[in-house]
Amino acid sequence: MSDTIFSKIINREIPAEIIYEDDLALAFKDISPQAPVHFLVIPKKPIPQISAAQPEDQALLGHLLLTAKQVAEQVGL
Repeated sequence: MSDTIFSKIINREIPAEIIYEDDLALAFKDISPQAPVHFLVIPKKPIPQISAAQPEDQALLGHLLLTAKQVAEQVGL
């Protein structure tokens, strides 16, 4: 995995308030929230930008959306 802030969070090299994790995704609270509830859901597989997503990433991208919905419900949204 490349050396990004997200890879460092996934690898526990920098702290984050993780609120959800599974084999494919990680959700954590934003360190500078712009809303009363602000979290990020990221894939554990590095996809540097959406234009770099490949057809084989389709299931992962769908999983991220469903994870965001699940975490939103978990935090009361």
